[in-house]
Amino acid sequence: MLLILALVATAFWVYTIVDCAVQPPTRHRGVSKPLWIVIVLVLPVIGGVLWLLVGRARRSAVHATRAPDDDPEFLGRIGTISDQDERIRRLEEELALLDAEDALDGPTDADTVTDHEAASAPRDDDDEPRGSRGAA
Repeated sequence: MLLILALVATAFWVYTIVDCAVQPPTRHRGVSKPLWIVIVLVLPVIGGVLWLLVGRARRSAVHATRAPDDDPEFLGRIGTISDQDERIRRLEEELALLDAEDALDGPTDADTVTDHEAASAPRDDDDEPRGSRGAA
């Protein structure tokens, strides 16, 4: 009978150690996760009972994290669609202004000279792309 009781106590002790170790830190009440593991290790049966009664928070008691699109508080903070439409309109105007500035600037003299030099420079056989030698 004593042997069976020792086996049950050992199995309970191992179960509570593993359960305490694999639980996320948000499901530990009272003290931190490492301290709970130490308590369960040092006080085999009593530590396990304390862990199950005091330290382990129920799954329903833990605040579940939500994705931003499921969180009403977050959705209330991002503003209305008209705010987003206004921001998009302003960004499109800025982009159009930048495109207009680039079109007005045109190519510079330095770019033109560099292009002409590259076109008039003699080509070596080393300038050919790989695999094009000997191809007819």
